[in-house]
Amino acid sequence: MKASQILIKAWLVFIHVFAFASGIYAAPPASPYIIVLGIAQDAGFPQAHCRKECCKDAWLDPAQRRYTSSLGLVDPDTGQRWIFDATPDFKYQLQIVNQGQAAPDIISGIFLTHGHIGHYTGLMHVGHEVMGASGINVFAMPRMRKYLSTSGPWDQLVRYKNITLQPLADGIPVELSPNLRVTPFLVPHRDEYTETVGYKIQGPKKTVVFIPDIDKWKKWHTPIESIVAKADRAFLDGSFYQNGEIPGRDMASIAHPFIVESMDRFKDLPASEKQKIYFIHLNHTNPALLPGSEARQKILEAGFRLAEQEKIFKL
Repeated sequence: MKASQILIKAWLVFIHVFAFASGIYAAPPASPYIIVLGIAQDAGFPQAHCRKECCKDAWLDPAQRRYTSSLGLVDPDTGQRWIFDATPDFKYQLQIVNQGQAAPDIISGIFLTHGHIGHYTGLMHVGHEVMGASGINVFAMPRMRKYLSTSGPWDQLVRYKNITLQPLADGIPVELSPNLRVTPFLVPHRDEYTETVGYKIQGPKKTVVFIPDIDKWKKWHTPIESIVAKADRAFLDGSFYQNGEIPGRDMASIAHPFIVESMDRFKDLPASEKQKIYFIHLNHTNPALLPGSEARQKILEAGFRLAEQEKIFKL
């Protein structure tokens, strides 16, 4: 056997060993489930042109990189799959949500939260320059639908019928199957182009809430505690850990709830309620992204959790 053939076989063995070790070939659940497709803020981690200490190791070590916040919803009985938010990392996240699933080849739909870059620009991958998809259902609120229909290059996706826009309304559930229901609800946020929603995802036995972007909790007419109480897991905006993490900038005007503010607000909740809360959508400056950081340790010690990429939760 030639040396080149031996090297190729050794490389293939390595790939398979790595795949099993990393869980790529792990058998998914037989019942509906949620899979975390990304945990970082709109620009991912590390962030473009970031030369600060926070991103240094992630540039050197691909294992430390994280995709932009997104969830996948899978129904193994029907083979149907949905993605919540079309992020700049869409191609990788589509690969993750498809693993272990057979037909159909194309996902059944995409639910959008709002019109900021980390939440819809991944739609570019379904256009004729890439996937050339046909009629992928994109669920969106009225302003979001209008934006996609009238703004280039997104309107081309509509005209070429790569996507089919499906209407959403505040508080009105979408029945995906007898066992799966998704309900959007309006939340306050920086709505320059579109409105912003969170989602309640209901399965046969459990309910998950997804709010990757929101302004301070006090700006919302709905007490967040009531939302958490009715869910089994709540993926909540954890963009920034605390004021001061962005050098040279007073972050007091930033609308996102800092994680320390959320922990203070939730400090009197029972331990069972705290354990439902998973912080997601972490900015590249957020020290909670880093394993072993003091911030991460404080979050866990306080009884809360952090979303983990590719973690699966049965519904």
